[in-house]
Order: sequence, then C-alpha cells, then structure tokens
Amino acid sequence: MKKILLIICLLLQNSLIFAFQTDTLTIHENETRLLTHQYFLEFEDPTRTYTINDIISNTAFHPISSSLPVLKYSKSTTWIKFIVKNKTTRAFMPITIEQSVIDNFDAYFADPEKGTHIINLTSGIPSRDSKLIKQNNNLINCLIFPDSVRTIYLRIRSSASGVLPIQISSANAFFKSSDFENIVTGGFMGIILIMALYNLMLFIIVRDLSYLYYISYIIFLGLSQILLRGYGISFFISKKVILGNYFIPFTQILFGYSIILFASEFLQLKQNLKSYFKYYYLLYAIYTIALIAIITGNVRFTNDLITISSSLTAIALLFIGGLLYFKGFSPAKYFMFGWSLFLVSMLISIAYQGGYIVHNAFTSNIIIYSSTLQLMLFSIALADKINFYRRQNNDTQLLSLTIAKENERLITEQNILLESEVNARTQQLIQTNQDLSSTIEDLKLAQMKLIETEKMASLGQLTAGIAHEINNPINFVSSNVKPLRLDFLEIFALMDKYNEAGVLPDRKELLHQAGQKKQSIDLVFLKEEVLSLLDGIEEGANRTTEIVQSLRTFSRTDELISKSIDINKAILNTLVLLRSSIPYNIEIKPVLNKLPLLNCYPGKINQALMNLINNGIQAIKAKEQQDNESVMIVTSDYPDYITIEITDTGIGMNNEVKQRIFEPFFTTKEVGEGTGLGLSIVFGIIEAHHGAITVESETGKGTKFTIALPKNLE
Repeated sequence: MKKILLIICLLLQNSLIFAFQTDTLTIHENETRLLTHQYFLEFEDPTRTYTINDIISNTAFHPISSSLPVLKYSKSTTWIKFIVKNKTTRAFMPITIEQSVIDNFDAYFADPEKGTHIINLTSGIPSRDSKLIKQNNNLINCLIFPDSVRTIYLRIRSSASGVLPIQISSANAFFKSSDFENIVTGGFMGIILIMALYNLMLFIIVRDLSYLYYISYIIFLGLSQILLRGYGISFFISKKVILGNYFIPFTQILFGYSIILFASEFLQLKQNLKSYFKYYYLLYAIYTIALIAIITGNVRFTNDLITISSSLTAIALLFIGGLLYFKGFSPAKYFMFGWSLFLVSMLISIAYQGGYIVHNAFTSNIIIYSSTLQLMLFSIALADKINFYRRQNNDTQLLSLTIAKENERLITEQNILLESEVNARTQQLIQTNQDLSSTIEDLKLAQMKLIETEKMASLGQLTAGIAHEINNPINFVSSNVKPLRLDFLEIFALMDKYNEAGVLPDRKELLHQAGQKKQSIDLVFLKEEVLSLLDGIEEGANRTTEIVQSLRTFSRTDELISKSIDINKAILNTLVLLRSSIPYNIEIKPVLNKLPLLNCYPGKINQALMNLINNGIQAIKAKEQQDNESVMIVTSDYPDYITIEITDTGIGMNNEVKQRIFEPFFTTKEVGEGTGLGLSIVFGIIEAHHGAITVESETGKGTKFTIALPKNLE
C-alpha cells in the first residue's frame, strides 16, 4: 500500500513539473549560484501544518514574479521546490541564506540509496564537513553525489518579512566565500573595537558625555551587525527562535536608544531646540513601543516597528542637524553628512529586503559599508566639536580682554574727552574738506581729458547725468557746512566762558554763567548734530570718490602700454557712469562669471564697453512701445579667450544695416543725433586686441554683440 501511495505521489510530482516547468540549477566547481525565480516554485502554508508527504503530493506550487524568494507573512511557512545538479567533485553542497533572521530552515530530499525514504536536514546540524563555519545559523549541508540530479524541498519559517537570498555553492566556493565573509566581518569588528577604545580614551580625558554615548552607539552597532550575520549562534545554538525574535531586535532597540542619546548630547539639543526639545522624546517613545512588542510576545510586529523607528529617527536627526547647521552650529555639519549616508543606506536596505533592487555584494553589505563611513564622520564631528568650543572659548577670552582694555582707556581719557573729540572732529573736517577739494580738482581734470579725446566723444552725452550725480554729494557737503560752523561757534563760546572762569577763579559769577551757557546749548544734542553733519559730509565725499574712480578708467584712452585688469570691474565702472542716463523702465542685468585678469589696453576696452551699452540703451529708447525692457551683460571664461555678450531688447536691425554698422560715419540716427563713429571705434579697439566682434540682430526683437578677447596679448 505504501508503494502505491509513493507511486501516486511521484506521478503527481511529475504532473506538476510539466504544469510549471523550471530550469535545473547546475552547480560547477568553484561556483556559487543564487536561487532565482527561474529555478524554483513556491508554496505558502499559512497554517504551518503541512508535512513533507503533504508537500510532495501538493499541486499548489507556483512560480513567483520577484527574482528572489520573499517572506511576506510572518505566521506562514514557505516551501520552496527546486532541482539541482552537482557537477563538482564533492558529494555535498552547502545551501545558505545570507544575513536573514530565520526561525527554522530545513531541507527534504529522497535518499539516493532508499528511494522511498525522505532525508531531512536542518540548519542546526552542519556536520557533513568539519570545515563548515559553525557560526552560520542558516546553513544546510546537502548530500548530492557528483553528476547526480536531486529535487529538494526547503521549509523556511521566520517572524520577519523580507527577501531570501538563498545560495547553493560548491564546497570550495563556500569555503572561499566564508573566508571572505570572515575577513570583512573581522575588519568591521576591528574598526568597531578601535573606535570604541579610542573614544573611551577621549572620554576619560575630556569627560564629555557625547563620547560615552558614542561608545554605546559603536558597541550596539557592532553587536547588532554581528548577530545579523550569524556569529551569535555559538551562544544560542539550541535557541535560534530566541536569537532571531528577541535578542537581535532587543539589540537593535538599544542601538536606537544610543543613537538618540548621542545625538541629543552631541548637538546640545536641550539648549539649541529649547521649547521644541519636548518633541524629541517622541523618538524614545517609538522605540519603546517596539520594546513593548517584544516583551508582550508580538514578535511579528517588532521588525516592522524597528524599521519604521530607524527611518523616522534618521529623517528627524537629519532635519535637526541641517537646521542647527544653518543656524550657525558648525559641529552639525559632519553629523548631517553621516545621517544623510545612514538614511540613504537604510532606504537601499529596505528596498533590498522588499525585493525591489537586485542582490549583490554591495546591497547585501550596504549597512556595514555605510556604518564604517558613518563612524569616521561622527569621529570627525566630535573632533570638530572640540575645536568649535575651543574657538568659542578663545573668542570669549579675547572679547573680555578687549572690553577690559577699552574700559581702562575710557576711564583714563574721560577728563579730556570733550576737548579731544572736538579737536579730532575739527581735524577730520579739515582733512575731509581737503580730500573733497582734491577730488573736485581730479574730477575737473578727468572731464577736460574726456572732452579733449575724440574717440570718447560719446561721453559728452553723459555730462548732464554725471553733473547731476556729482551735484547730490556736493549738496551734502555744502548744506552741512553752515550748521556745522554754527555748532562749533557755540562750542568755542562755551570754551571761552570756561577759560575766562579759570583765569578769574574769584569771580564765581563767571563759572555760573559758563554753567548756564552749557545748559542753554545742550551739549548732548550738539554732539549728536556735529556727528550727523560730519557723516553727511563723509557720505558726499565717498559718493564723489566713487564717480571719480569710475571716470578715471576712461581718462587714458590713448595709452600704448597694456595692463592687467578685471573685465568684470570695468563693466561695473561703466554702469556707474551710465547710471543717470538709464531710464527707470530699462533693467540692467549683469551676469559676471569669474574671469582671470586680462592683459589689454584698459582705456580702450572701457570705451568699447561704454559705446556698446549706450547703443543698447538708445535702441530701447527708440521703441514706440516698451515692456520689460533690459540690457543683459554676460561674461564667460574659455581656455584661450574670454567673451563679453551685450544683449538688448531694442528695435533691432535688418541684414542690410547689420552689414554696415562698423563702417565709419554710418548711422541710422537723425542728423545731429550721432556721428557714426561709435561702433567703428569699437571695431578698431577689438581688432587692436587681436579679438573678434560679432552681431546677431532681428528687427523688433533686439541685438546681441559678442566680443571675444584673447587672454595673452603680445
């Protein structure tokens, strides 16, 4: 009877093979293969009651769409069926599941010597070869003779959902991958140990709690990663469920608490967030919910809660770090970089666990790689924090010393303060008047040179605007001189009263008269008025100086000596001179990119720039209807030359005019409005610099002049 049932099972099995045909997974020497969807069929057992005999005769096995098996329901048992062929020289093949929390992992296959007998291997019996790594708690050493084919059923149970990277390896490939895994893990643990000891030493030296919390963060990070990679099975060999469902989640929760404590102390959140710090306790509450789920036995929710808690914590700390950094707390910079890296790696890990991205060495070890970089960034952040507070302390000491010296100086000079201030202000006024006179003389000389230079005849149109610009600051000076003189006469009269009282000390009425005079003139108001008048005179002088400096650039148009100048600065000087002639409805848009100093003839280049910008302004003025008008000036840097683009939204020109614009005395303006020399002079200047000038224009839409100047002018 048993033989008949076995035959029926085998027939059903063959019919299923034809219903859902899968490829045979062939393993060669020194080869490791992932069990992907073309090699296996899957069956979900939500009741966990099916036996291997039920499974062999079951017709519900089906292919899946995802590349790798995925655990979706924590209460289900997942059965996986596949066919494997051994093309190696060894009689066993290790079957492993990488870095997953698995409660039970079993394999079933028919005994090659007794066809009716089913062999069951579990991951708790890696006894087929003494070289197998005992710490891998998701390993089954499957017996398959060389050149034989075997149908294998895997039974997998887990309280955590996620992708199952099942690997079937040859013996040699497994040993090599295990060695590499041990090297990577050993290197990571070496970094963990070094960082923990190093920061423990710093904590002993500086007594900063940030280092203590950082040490706990390092320890729990290393412990959680070691447990996830299977290295804790030696301590829980008979209690895999406790390891996967309780100890690993508990370690991850402690890791989360250590992160929150470290961030709070390192970023000084209680002081920096102030009233908003109370919301920070919500992060503790989220992890506490996961801890309660473990204690109450709701294990299947724990991993999802920990994932949600880690994601929310990473986002919250990244936001807080960025906020504090932009508020001026510089130690938050490296902290923000570290959490950005942690958040990205967590998103990749979640996508990997959900089966949305491919399995490879990088995605499976992303947490270790990112954690190593994160540890380095946090260590740099702690060092930067020490330097930050050291700089603050030095600045505070320097400020205290400066304040002490200033107070000493004020106490020493308080008896002669009034007289010294009057003398200082008087000398300052005299110097300001002298500077102003010198500035006016320089301005007159500059104006004479502009008038005498034929090639800069276009500047004559700017005379009225420049005079208006200069008149304003001069009015500042002239309007302030008279009240300033009256204020000084009041001060001198008061000083005379006190001098007379000092000469005749017996006459008390003289001292009384001096006091009455002092009260009548209100020294405090008089002092403020003198300072205000002097500020007005100084502002007028500065504005006059700015105009003169801009005009000086245009005063040497016939110089034959080349000089290195800043083209961007030359453009800004030109705009200063043209400022009064630019209508309010025309917007000047300078886009001045960084340029090297250019060897050229400064006066000639400035003349060319003024002519082109002025032409653009006049072209816009000539439009009958004006709307959103502008002149855009763009400078660009290239390897051998620089370019200057001047684009206006004026009336533009047709092709016939465009071909003649550089001819001497050619003009489209009315008689008496233009000489026709402006663009001709520009063309000659650019040609003298071995450059090029091009024009693009369309009637009614505007014009763009492009100047190209070589960087090396011999």
